[in-house]
Amino acid sequence: MALLASATAVPVPAVAPSPVVPSLAVFGAARVLAGLGGAVGPGGMDGVYGPGGVDGMDGSYGVGGVERLGRVAHLARHGSPPDLSASELVALAEDTGLRGRGGAGFPFARKVRAVMEGRRRTGGRVAVVVNGSEGEPGCLKDTALLLFAPHLVLDGALLAARALGAEEVAVGVTRADVARSVRRAIAERGPLSTPVRAQLLAERFVTGEGTALTDGLDRGPGLPSGRKVRSSERGLHGLPTLLSNTETYAQLAVAARMGALDYRATGDPAAPGTVLLTVAGERVVEAPTGVPLARVLALCGLGPGQGVLIGGYHGTWLPPSAAGTALLSRADLAAYGAVLGAGAVLPLPEGTCPAGETVRVARWMAAESAGQCGPCVLGLPALADALGQAVGGDGQRALDAVQDRMRAVERRGACSHPDGTARFIASALAAFPDEFARHAGGAGCGRPVLGALPVPGETAYGVGGAPETSGARRSGDRAATATTARPHAPEQRLLVDWTLCQGHGLCADLVPGMVRLGPDGYPERAAMPLPARMRRRAQLAVRRCPALALRVQHGE
Repeated sequence: MALLASATAVPVPAVAPSPVVPSLAVFGAARVLAGLGGAVGPGGMDGVYGPGGVDGMDGSYGVGGVERLGRVAHLARHGSPPDLSASELVALAEDTGLRGRGGAGFPFARKVRAVMEGRRRTGGRVAVVVNGSEGEPGCLKDTALLLFAPHLVLDGALLAARALGAEEVAVGVTRADVARSVRRAIAERGPLSTPVRAQLLAERFVTGEGTALTDGLDRGPGLPSGRKVRSSERGLHGLPTLLSNTETYAQLAVAARMGALDYRATGDPAAPGTVLLTVAGERVVEAPTGVPLARVLALCGLGPGQGVLIGGYHGTWLPPSAAGTALLSRADLAAYGAVLGAGAVLPLPEGTCPAGETVRVARWMAAESAGQCGPCVLGLPALADALGQAVGGDGQRALDAVQDRMRAVERRGACSHPDGTARFIASALAAFPDEFARHAGGAGCGRPVLGALPVPGETAYGVGGAPETSGARRSGDRAATATTARPHAPEQRLLVDWTLCQGHGLCADLVPGMVRLGPDGYPERAAMPLPARMRRRAQLAVRRCPALALRVQHGE
C-alpha cells in the first residue's frame, strides 16, 4: 500500500517573523507523509523546491498547490484505521519492529507492555502522550507532520488509546502554528470517545524530556524531575503513560493499515519502514531505513562538506569519508559510534570554521539548562567558556581544561542534557583535531563562522563572547524562532535585605550560579536578575531563608 509515490516537495511554514523554512522532500517508498501531493520537481527524484508562502493554514504553499490534509481528504486518501486490542497492538509493534522515532529508538512494543503492566496497578487508568515538542534546532520533521498531516498522527495516538483504554490523549507542542493545526484537526473529528487536547509548551531544548513534557502537560513548569521514573510507570496525571514521538504514532497508523508484511517490505530488514530526516535544518526527507546517507544529501543538493553531524546536538560527527559510505540504519551507524536520534542530519559546509561553530552550539546548549542541578547550570557554561578560550588561542592548557570540564559534568545531571552536550563537544574535538589545535595555538583557520549549525537567538552565542555580526545566516535557520515566538516575560530580580541577612549561605545552594557568596560568607550582591528558568528555585530559597532576608521583586 504505497501512500505516497515519487518525489514531492512542499514548504514548511515558519512562525512569523522568523525566516521561511524551505522545502519538504519525499522520495522512495514514502508512506508517512501521505497526502502532501504536489508537482514532482523539475529534476525528478532530485528535484527539491525552494521556499513557498508561510501565511495561514488553509491555503496552498509554494509550487504544486500543496495543502494541509484535512479530515475529509485524509479519509479519502487513507481510509479509516482499524481498531486493535492491546494484545494486537503489541503484536503489530513486534511484527513491524517499530521503534520510537524521537531519539532513543526504544522498541514500541516494550513501551506498550510496560503501560499494560502499570494499568494493573492503577485499576485500568492510563494516558497517551504525543511528544511534538521538537526542541532540537536542527529538526523540523514533527512540525511537518503536525502542520500537513496531523490526522495521521492522531490516528496512531487514538488507535493506541483505544487499545489501552486510555482516559486522555495529550499532544505537547512548542510552536503556535502547530498547536493551531492540531486543535483544528481535533475539532474536525467531532465528538471523540477519548478526549484529545493539544497544549503549547515552553520552547526549549529540554521540553521534550519525558518528565519535563508530562510536567508541562500537567500545567507545571515543564522541567525534568531528576528522578529516574519511566512515563510507563508514572507520567501524565501520575498515571502509567504511553509517551512517544509524533512520527512514531504516524508510523503506527501506517503500519496498522498496511499490516506487518507490507510494512516490512520497505527498508532495512532489521529495522524496516521509512524514517523522517531533517537535512541541514531546512528540509524534511522521508526515506527507507538503510538508505545511503550520501543519497539523502544528494537529493537535497548537498555534499558531506567537512563532516556530517548525525543525531543533532547530542549526536556524533561523521568525517566526509564515513558520510560517503554510511547507511542510515541502526547497525551501520553504530559502527561509527553514532545513532540517528531524532533524525537530524547536519552537513558542515566547507567555508565555515568548525571550531567556531562548535563554540556557538556549546554556548547555546549551556543556556538551555533547566537550572536544576549544579553540573548543568554551572558546569555547562564553564565548559562552553573553556572551549571558547581554547578556540580563542589560549593554548594546550585550555584544551586540557575542556577535557576536565567534560569529565566534571558527565553522568551527574538530573537529565541527559549535560552528558549529551559533553558528547557533542567530545565528538567535535575528535572529528576536527587539527582545527582545534590550530586555534588553540593562535593560528586559527582564516575562515568566518557562518552560522551553518542552526542556533536560535544566535546573536548571543558568537565566538569569544562577541555577538555574531556575519550576514551569512542560512535562510532556513530557525535563528530567531525561539526568542521571537515566546511571549515577553516580566523581568524579575532576587533581592537580599542586608538588615536581615545573617550569612547562612543556604541561598547559594538553592540557586547555584546566581547567588555567589563572598569570602565573608554573605552574598556578593544585593540584587540579581532572575531568569525565568530559575524562578521556581528562587521562590524556594525565599521560603527557606532562615532570616527571611530574600524576596523576589517583580518588574514591569
